[in-house]
Amino acid sequence: MELILKNIHAADPVSGLDEVTDIGIDGGKIVRIGGCDIADRVIDCTGLYAVPGLFDMHVHFRDPGLTHKEDILTGAAAAKAGGVTGVLMMPNTKPPIDNADTINYVLEKGRQTGINVYTSACITKGMESRELCDYDEYKKLGIFAITDDGKPVVSAELMRQALEKAAEKGLTVCSHCEDLEIINGGIMNKGEVSKELNVPGMDRASEDYITAREIALAATVGAHIHICHVSTRGSVNIIRAAKGYGVNVTCETAPHYFTYTDEKLRSRDAWYRMSPPLRTEDDRQAIEEALLDGTIDCIITDHAPHTAEEKADFLKAPNGVVGLETSLAATLTQLYHGGKCSIMDIARFMSQNPRRVLGLPEVSITEGAAAELCIFDPEEEWTVDPEKLHSKSKNTVFNGERFRGRVKYTICNGKIVYTDESI
Repeated sequence: MELILKNIHAADPVSGLDEVTDIGIDGGKIVRIGGCDIADRVIDCTGLYAVPGLFDMHVHFRDPGLTHKEDILTGAAAAKAGGVTGVLMMPNTKPPIDNADTINYVLEKGRQTGINVYTSACITKGMESRELCDYDEYKKLGIFAITDDGKPVVSAELMRQALEKAAEKGLTVCSHCEDLEIINGGIMNKGEVSKELNVPGMDRASEDYITAREIALAATVGAHIHICHVSTRGSVNIIRAAKGYGVNVTCETAPHYFTYTDEKLRSRDAWYRMSPPLRTEDDRQAIEEALLDGTIDCIITDHAPHTAEEKADFLKAPNGVVGLETSLAATLTQLYHGGKCSIMDIARFMSQNPRRVLGLPEVSITEGAAAELCIFDPEEEWTVDPEKLHSKSKNTVFNGERFRGRVKYTICNGKIVYTDESI
């Protein structure tokens, strides 16, 4: 046997395993659970948890075209440090990921990372909302999700056609729900803080309107729609009602939406700017409630690297924050240590549900399964230092935050691909 994880608390929502045990790994697979003694390497994991490797279904690796911000290799390094063994890249690169050459480039580079790198592809050619891409070609190339992330498809009829054709091909459609005409140049949540700062605001109607539109279109054609990065109480209420009516809708949110509010923008620091923006305390509470009652399916990061130079100007900076290395810690701190959910729940939000939404095979802590594990200390406290992040860009919304819970090892396909330097 190559590796034994001794005395580790395994928490797996797929198999239901939730106990302190030993995990034996050999040949890339979990070969034994319990009673392991002899191996090439034995790691004492007393006090540590193992959950199935996390899956982030919403990341921007800026490759091709913007690799001064991030590339697939550095993005994957950040993922490993966050316990993430699989990611789904967004296609709004330069050029956009909408053809065989670009798709093959991304997938080939992803195979060099040591984790499972997948990519979505564009709904419309060039993300221009004029013409649908070739979904038959996508299927042949192994694509299983499509999106024009960064903006919605402008035409409701074109989006309806996309949902209809995607359903025929078995593609998951993910929608960035922000009407750009309603936003109209806004750079943060429209509310009391934006008024006090005298800066243009992003009205919540921009998100709520497109969320409602996508759900209505999906219901009409009987398709699945996945709503990206939910941030408002209005969108939560719309999605909750749609699920109650049997509409095939899933959705996601990010840790910053259930941790922070637009009060952070009083500092006029562009590191707190993202799309959609930090909202009000009422919205933050709604996001948290929706996670806990099952309305929101997944926790993602929307990992969006930008350079320090770009983020230096509060009014002109692009929106987006990095998050792969802090997502588990932020979630443990806010939800688990806040007494609001269990580690098993977090494994469901961050591992099981994203794969289920995308139709990917389950990852489980069971004998015979591929060894994909996120191993963490739920009690270790640490402070986020942007300069120690593995991403090329350091624009974390959690700069200087004190967290409780830290990834110690990440295992993918039986290999330890990340070890915390403090071990």
